[in-house]
Amino acid sequence: MALLPTVDATIVPRGGLDMLSRQEVARLRDASRTGLHELLRRCALAVMTSGGVGDDARALLECYHDFDIEVLQRDRGVQLRLSNAPAIAFVDGRIVRGVAELLSAVVRDIVHMAMEIQENPQFDLASSPGLTNAVFELLRNAGVMRTGVEPNLVVCWGGHSISRQEYDYDKAVGYHLGLRGLDICTGCGAGAMKAPMKGAAVGHQKQRIGNARYIGITEPGIIAAESPNAMVNNLVIMPDIEKRLEAFVRLGHGIIVFPGGVGTAEEILYLLGILLHPDNEGVPFPLVFAGPAQSAAYFEQIDRFLRLALGDAVAQRYQIIIDDPARTARAVEQGIRKVRDYRIAKQDAFFFNWRLAIPEDFQHPFVPSHEAMAGLRLHRDREKHLLAADLRRAFSGIVAGNVKVEGIQAIERHGKFEITGDAELMAAMDAMLADFVAQHRMKLPGGKAYEPTYRLVW
Repeated sequence: MALLPTVDATIVPRGGLDMLSRQEVARLRDASRTGLHELLRRCALAVMTSGGVGDDARALLECYHDFDIEVLQRDRGVQLRLSNAPAIAFVDGRIVRGVAELLSAVVRDIVHMAMEIQENPQFDLASSPGLTNAVFELLRNAGVMRTGVEPNLVVCWGGHSISRQEYDYDKAVGYHLGLRGLDICTGCGAGAMKAPMKGAAVGHQKQRIGNARYIGITEPGIIAAESPNAMVNNLVIMPDIEKRLEAFVRLGHGIIVFPGGVGTAEEILYLLGILLHPDNEGVPFPLVFAGPAQSAAYFEQIDRFLRLALGDAVAQRYQIIIDDPARTARAVEQGIRKVRDYRIAKQDAFFFNWRLAIPEDFQHPFVPSHEAMAGLRLHRDREKHLLAADLRRAFSGIVAGNVKVEGIQAIERHGKFEITGDAELMAAMDAMLADFVAQHRMKLPGGKAYEPTYRLVW
């Protein structure tokens, strides 16, 4: 792959990163296996190439294989020395302000997780309460939670590989959310993660709302495939997919799901598995599946699969609204009012959903090795929330095999993942994944034909 134009520069990060300790700087500069330098380099490269490269993490690293970033501790604060940095992050030799802010967020989150949480005995990362406390601490340190503010944060999930019609529709929904004063949180990438933010920005401007949040939550394994879009003004890098997903449901007050692919299916199963847990019965959490008329078949298929896997009762936890952006926004706004009343009654915080019970099955990081994927128990005689947890892991493994460097390498070394389960469930899953491919929802960079990274067995 041809190298792209680069720039050398020393910059001052923006966004509140004023100082670091000598120990923190040393860890960020440490290129050994136990150091943080390679993680910093990969995440920094991703935020500097937003909109400029495809969604292949390994190709990104190859494009800028000689890129480097060095953290410098100066008398007047922190500086970042960038070598062979992507030129698209600069205008007339000066770094784009938003990119400088995102670089600050990268350093902040990597340091805080490694040195203040993972190495802090006060955080019990082997227990469910400890994991939730870690998620809270990362979000608090990132400054994305607001006290004294009525519930107004809508999480939007959906694919980065969507049609123009779907993109315009997602943007229209965002516009109606913005008119109602609702802020947006997404996975921070392109497509359905960018469109509602753009639409909401127009709605916010018309309502003269000047401090709106456009929060992007990502994690190191996926950030290169979903580089932050230009609308993101609050970036949070969680250490793994499980903490990223927990951050969405703890921080958000309602969720809209737009058409997507395997990653979107993973997110749906994660949330529904939690909502189906007996301890969450009666907990309000608005969930709307939304898309244009052309996407109706997509949600019909999702609905059929969910009912087959988890029972017809699962449909009580979501609405499907097609081709009506204003109605979608109203439904979410009405649901958020119920969330507000519930949290007042239960004396729970508006800014973090403490009362939502998230079992450990949904919290501990899942490493999609061939052995782990083969060991998933996809049988419908299990408790529904436990089956949803393993289905979520199956889709997570497929995502890893598609876009994450470690997953791609594992497939190259050992062949396809094998996923085993009930015959009817596996057949339905196979049909849904095949339709994702046919609808171009699982495209690969460079126009390459999609080759499944999995084999379903029943």
